[in-house]
Amino acid sequence: MSKHMQVEIEKLKKKLLGLSAVVEESVRRAVASIDRRDDALAKRVIESDIEIDHQEVDVEEDCLKLLALYQPVATDLRFIVAVLKLNNDLERIGDLAVNIAERAVFLAKQKKIDLSIDLLTMAEKSQKMLRESLDALVNHDSKLARTVCAADDEVDAMNREMYGHIKEAIHRHPERVDYLLHLLSVSRHLERIADHATNIAEDVIYMIEGEIVRHAAERFLK
Repeated sequence: MSKHMQVEIEKLKKKLLGLSAVVEESVRRAVASIDRRDDALAKRVIESDIEIDHQEVDVEEDCLKLLALYQPVATDLRFIVAVLKLNNDLERIGDLAVNIAERAVFLAKQKKIDLSIDLLTMAEKSQKMLRESLDALVNHDSKLARTVCAADDEVDAMNREMYGHIKEAIHRHPERVDYLLHLLSVSRHLERIADHATNIAEDVIYMIEGEIVRHAAERFLK
């Protein structure tokens, strides 16, 4: 690897880690705005999305510049390809945080219903998957990345269970359909965050091991 290329790759790593930190914080604040019924915090999440969008474009442009100028091969090429893919996942997670925050703005103005649902546990699991997928990226830890992939089924199951709870609650509180559908939407967005965290973990595995594990979870995640 040329010295110039090494310098550019290190810059790219720093930008990617900066984007990761902003996205993770956006998700944390979005979940907190739901828990606290804090529409002001939710609005800050919505307003900060433009920063994520700008950083995502910046990272992509750097990847394309590296590919064009240095024509990397082997490990370096895998790293840049992985960054291109997980960069998009990070931007989508930022969008999902905005979606959750938008639901929080609505829910904060509504009278709360006591329901036997636990959105916070689901949120904690999704955030843990995101945090660990990023830790796997930083530490080049394919074992941790595989743990993230394996955790996705649990979040999927919680989302299906949430659907059942909301369906039952609509029968009991038909006058609160809008409120309940917003809660269901939050659940769905959390499930999608877990999906994108899984995508990041799969890209980390590819970056480290050169193995494409999409569509082959049972074989590669044992």
